[in-house]
Amino acid sequence: MSAELAIAAMTQEDAWFSAAELAELALPGLPTNKRGINLRASEERWASRVGNDGEVLVRKRTGRGGGTEYHLALLPGEARLELIRRGVVAEEAPKTDAATQRADAWNWFERQPAKVKREAEERLSIVNAIETLEGAGSTRTAAVATIAADRGTGTSTIYAWLKLIRGLDRRDRLPALAPRRKGGGAKAEIPDELWIAFKSDALRNSGPTLTSCYDRVADMAAEKGLSIPAERTFRRRLKAEVPPEVWTLKRKGEEALVRSVPANRRSVAGMHALEWVNIDGHRFDVFVTPPPMHRARKPIRPMLVAIQDVYSRKIVAWRLGSDETALQTRLAFADLFRDWGIPHHALLDNSRAFWSKWITGGHRGTRFRFKVKEDEPIGLLECVGIRMHAAMPYHGQSKPIERAFRDFCDRIAKHPVCEGAYTGNSPVAKPENYGSRAVEWETFAELVDAEIAKHNARSGRRTETARGRSFDEVFAESYARSRISKVTEEHMRLALLAGEQKKLNSLNGEIALHGNRYWHPVLTGMKGETVTVRYDPDNLHTAIHVYDHKGRYVTEAPELEDSGFADVAGAKEASKRTSDMRKRAKELAQAEELISADALAELQAGSKAQSAKPEAGVVAPVRHPDAEAQRSPRPKAANNAATLDRMRAGLLKRAANSQ
Repeated sequence: MSAELAIAAMTQEDAWFSAAELAELALPGLPTNKRGINLRASEERWASRVGNDGEVLVRKRTGRGGGTEYHLALLPGEARLELIRRGVVAEEAPKTDAATQRADAWNWFERQPAKVKREAEERLSIVNAIETLEGAGSTRTAAVATIAADRGTGTSTIYAWLKLIRGLDRRDRLPALAPRRKGGGAKAEIPDELWIAFKSDALRNSGPTLTSCYDRVADMAAEKGLSIPAERTFRRRLKAEVPPEVWTLKRKGEEALVRSVPANRRSVAGMHALEWVNIDGHRFDVFVTPPPMHRARKPIRPMLVAIQDVYSRKIVAWRLGSDETALQTRLAFADLFRDWGIPHHALLDNSRAFWSKWITGGHRGTRFRFKVKEDEPIGLLECVGIRMHAAMPYHGQSKPIERAFRDFCDRIAKHPVCEGAYTGNSPVAKPENYGSRAVEWETFAELVDAEIAKHNARSGRRTETARGRSFDEVFAESYARSRISKVTEEHMRLALLAGEQKKLNSLNGEIALHGNRYWHPVLTGMKGETVTVRYDPDNLHTAIHVYDHKGRYVTEAPELEDSGFADVAGAKEASKRTSDMRKRAKELAQAEELISADALAELQAGSKAQSAKPEAGVVAPVRHPDAEAQRSPRPKAANNAATLDRMRAGLLKRAANSQ
């Protein structure tokens, strides 16, 4: 085997050559025989030259034969380039500057486990002890021997550590002394098809155990006559090759992957009370008797619609009902308007009730419910100027009120008043006394009101604005120094009353609504028109408010109550309406200052309509047939013309006699 092949794997740091090997390589700038190489080494004093690390560049050759070896750095430049060109010596990697090397060393050290760091610190303490003895006058050999005996470490090991830190700054010794052990042994081979099968089996949403995945792969290998390594080898390779985010996505789903990312923490420091509110619904895990006038006969789980001030986290309005409806939403906003004022922004949950056309109609921003139509009615929030924002679907982090609902699950649903009526928060979490009783509706409503008041007044809150205070205190402080929009009667009508389009009776203008009749004399002049009526659905016996097709307020129409067949009072009421209408019509007619029919006839007697006689623009002459015949000779084919004229005259005479 040639010398070139024997040293083909050398790096530049480990490239050592004997005189015979250099002669055999026949490099440019060097003699081609052994004697010439040795003579050149003697003349240029290679034995006394040292490298950049302070080490001598000539050494005794170990192993059989002995002799002397010369380092690559002693050869002329053209010889070193030729060795690199032939591939005998590897090309030197680009050198990095000292600052980069130092940063890389410390970055590597920081990523090491605590065990490696402790061992590096122990080695550094040994080196420092040796230097202390040297500073006291001891030689290095004596100092190394003393410390080696004291610490139970071999002298050759200590010399290797001293070599590692040679030329380094004292501040950078720790990374250099850290052990850099590499895993030993050959890498266990796993057939590609079996590895893909194992990985695909493990990365499934059902999340099978890795042991079961390995057992299935082992069965496949047995069928194919293949051998596979142990299960722990599969586990280590899976952990090394599969990124953590892929593991989470494939086994736990996208929601788990999203939860693994830190959520956005939004600050409310620049806001004030009633600037932003958020509304959401919460169904209690409690059986309650149905409210009055409810169609259900069995106990229900009530629904709470609550509005929270985002700045202070205070629950500012709420309504309790059987379901989450647009009516509950409107009434909750009505309470907010009446008690506190109109907020600037509203963050709405992705619910049909909150995004009903009667609540958000006319909104042109992003929403996740219904299509936006140009002709849809204007909703409550749009009417009062509240800017609406849709919460991200299935993302509770975007709604601060969810934190309050978690408290209600404990302090309301599990209150002693609800003992025996609590249902549990899932079908598999039912209590032992599930369904044993139901709380009365009035009792539960009082409990909700009391616990929400306590929730707002409880001190020790750790929110950004509370800092140990209660939600009530935070809200009151900001509310007192903030500019708040107050409501008008029109705003309250919009909030408290449901809106519905109705067509007026074509004969008298009355309105039929849910079996009741409503009327006002003003509506008589709008007979047959379509109007919008607003009313309180909880009290249909109160007056309703009427708006025309352009949304302008018309009047308040009271209910026309039905009367019994022999009810005199009802008959008198109807007669009074008729007489009042007749009297009002006469007064309006008199106000028009009309003149009588006789005066109108006398006024019109002196004026007769005379139409102007039109003049003909073009006059055509009429000639008698005989005169025409005399003027122009008849053709020979018309010899019987006289006979035809006599027949025509006879027909005309007969027709005249028949008349």
